[in-house]
Amino acid sequence: MLAADVAGYSRLVGVDEEGTIGRLKAHRAALFDLKLAEHRGRLVKTTGDGLLAEFASVVDAVRCAVEVQRGMAARNADVAPDQRIEFRIGVHVGDIIIEGDDILGDGVNVAARLESLAAPGGICVSARVQEDVEGRLDVGFVDEGGQQLKNIARPVRVYRVRLGGAEAQATPSPGAKPATPADLAVPDMPSIAVLPFQNMSADPE
Repeated sequence: MLAADVAGYSRLVGVDEEGTIGRLKAHRAALFDLKLAEHRGRLVKTTGDGLLAEFASVVDAVRCAVEVQRGMAARNADVAPDQRIEFRIGVHVGDIIIEGDDILGDGVNVAARLESLAAPGGICVSARVQEDVEGRLDVGFVDEGGQQLKNIARPVRVYRVRLGGAEAQATPSPGAKPATPADLAVPDMPSIAVLPFQNMSADPE
């Protein structure tokens, strides 16, 4: 399951309702809906600024999310930060209940909660997703630990997808751990990191 919504949608609509709705429809038509079709996703429903989709393959779901977020970063490159439409996306794999064209159940709820943890322009996934996708896509994962999600009985281990570029500059998701050297991509060429330090000893030399 893939759940997505627009970060700060109420604020954007409050400033420019007609323009925001028009831009969201354009992004959906030119990018999001095309990526869903390309990666064999089924749009289950839309909820104003959000949507829920299902995939037969968890790799396809995460690939779709990654390409949407990278595409949105490119589309927002020349847009003022306070006017950007940025999606937050959550991906989870689990059992669902099919009711007509709709899907319900704990798996859907977890995907929605993961989406709420993602930063604008970012993606959060569960540990089950991370295990299935690790090494199969050109992204990394940052372990944000076990999270107690609203109305979910058990803690869920959450991973943030490390996209690089615009996502690396996005606002960290709530509860996110600071980046550590292990989170940084290994460069292709040898490199040197120069870091400031403070002399903690009594010897000035």
